[in-house]
Amino acid sequence: MKKLLTLFIIFTTIIVAAQNNTSYWQQHVDYKMDVDFDVNNYQYKGIQQLVYTNNSPDVLNNVYYHLYFNAFQPNSEMDARLQAIVDPDGRMVNNLGTKENPKYESRIAKLKPNEIGFLKVLSLKQNGEELKYSTDGTILEVKLNSPLQPGEKVTFNMVFEGQLPVHIRRAGRNNEDGVALSMAQWYPKMAEYDFEGWHADPYIAREFYGVFGNFDVTLHIDRNYTVGGTGILQNPQEIGHGYEDKNLAMNVSNSKKLSWHFLAENVHDFTWAADPNYTHDKLITSSGTELHFLYKNTLEYSKAWKEIQPLTEKALNYYNENIGQYPWKQYSVIQGGDGGMEYAMCTFIAGGKSLNEIAGTVFHEFAHTWFHTILATNESKHSWMDEGFTTYISSLASNKILRGGDGKPSSRNYRGYFYLVNNGLDEPLTTHADRFNTNMAFSVGSYTKGSMFLTQLNYIMGEENVKQLLKKYFNNFKFKHPTPNDAKRVAEKVSRLQLDWFLNEWIETTHTIDYAVAKVEEKSITLARVGQMPMPIDLTVTYTDGTSENFNIPLRMMRGNKPTTATVIKDWTWAHPTYTFLVSKEIKSVVIDPLEMMADINKTNNTFEKE
Repeated sequence: MKKLLTLFIIFTTIIVAAQNNTSYWQQHVDYKMDVDFDVNNYQYKGIQQLVYTNNSPDVLNNVYYHLYFNAFQPNSEMDARLQAIVDPDGRMVNNLGTKENPKYESRIAKLKPNEIGFLKVLSLKQNGEELKYSTDGTILEVKLNSPLQPGEKVTFNMVFEGQLPVHIRRAGRNNEDGVALSMAQWYPKMAEYDFEGWHADPYIAREFYGVFGNFDVTLHIDRNYTVGGTGILQNPQEIGHGYEDKNLAMNVSNSKKLSWHFLAENVHDFTWAADPNYTHDKLITSSGTELHFLYKNTLEYSKAWKEIQPLTEKALNYYNENIGQYPWKQYSVIQGGDGGMEYAMCTFIAGGKSLNEIAGTVFHEFAHTWFHTILATNESKHSWMDEGFTTYISSLASNKILRGGDGKPSSRNYRGYFYLVNNGLDEPLTTHADRFNTNMAFSVGSYTKGSMFLTQLNYIMGEENVKQLLKKYFNNFKFKHPTPNDAKRVAEKVSRLQLDWFLNEWIETTHTIDYAVAKVEEKSITLARVGQMPMPIDLTVTYTDGTSENFNIPLRMMRGNKPTTATVIKDWTWAHPTYTFLVSKEIKSVVIDPLEMMADINKTNNTFEKE
């Protein structure tokens, strides 16, 4: 871990070439928190020391903190959005109507004072001097006493208190599975400042962006509660609860509360969960990583939560091999939250009455360790990068490990994207995660269309090149904040193709792909680009003598072609809507994209069959 920390410091202090052709830098944080939690009223008091390093070239006059729990209050921005959006998250509303004619009521709007969430800053100092600050919903605005110069460090000392809300989304008390405490987004968290400026976004619904650093956290909580989450427990012999070394003596106090001391290095968040009825299993993997599983100690959950453990190790091995090595000593899969949600060194997974109920979710959330925790894109601006890349790799892993498939990319999940397009719901993936018109557009866009970014690259540059892209992307940008252009540039360097057109068309527009066999006469074939988005073309021609031939038509803007055994013919320009070429024999049939990997929205015009 010390070696990992040293490497991170090098990353953040040495100037390296990176995004936007500027010198890359990123901010750094060192948190030390001491928190006392009352399990009877779900309130807690905390002391936070934050050493903040300004690695930017800019002078900072203000800083901003996230106070996420303030979203769970009537009339918050999260509440207002729930009441305005046409398809609110079903977990966050009550349907007072019917399935056919729903009438939604925000659950947040109905919260009582002892059910809401809150984070209150009671005092804040800069290098020992009191600061002026104000709370604006989920954002704390802080005016610095003295500007923070480039390269300078500052120490903020804070006293705060919070209340864990009734479980509505991600964090909360007593979720549907009966887990007592799901503690996500629970502390005052410094907002990220990067080459684009401050990212002090209000907490509306989704996605996060944090500053890399180190966390030293001590939790004082009822001795009967088992805790799991981010970081490595530093005092296992004083705690027990399944963390202890059986070969060493225990030194557990007789006090009503135990003090859990965690350290986490090189992460951008700290999350935990606790319950008095957790079972805690530990699996030491062949790679040396400790996998911890914390779940409700009941008959309805124990079978599936046992079965998922060896499969999680297989997922770990798959991601290590196909992306890059998991860098921390341990990872925890914790029953909590709602659905599934990724956090640093852990995930919350709800349910588990059957293996099928949780297996795919565990595979997806675990993959977020690579595409969120390590490759820490700005999820709010580029939700398609972490959700899409995660969906892509976890689908391959699930197909191979859970279903015994070939583990190859496929077009099975294109249906959601086609539905958006056909119903006029598709939006550009440059849309901020909170500002999609519908939850469906966000979900399908970020997860499905985001993963199709990589399946389309399989079609454009070849499967082996995409495999190398993922590994090189990981190695180049681990523990950094990569942008869409960074991913595109890695793809270009791996494939030696120009791909700016693809990033623009697929992510920044809602242009669609539609190619057609326009005309076949004797030995002449004419193709047409009906949709606005250009692509290279794979097609198969079958001749009347029973033989067939595969062709590849590069897109001229690519300045090259993918590795292929097909016959590569003259490239097709974007500006010309049609393309004609000759073959050597009489034609029986023509099929565009015979493997159906291209996201063509109308496949009815992709074939010609001689009558």
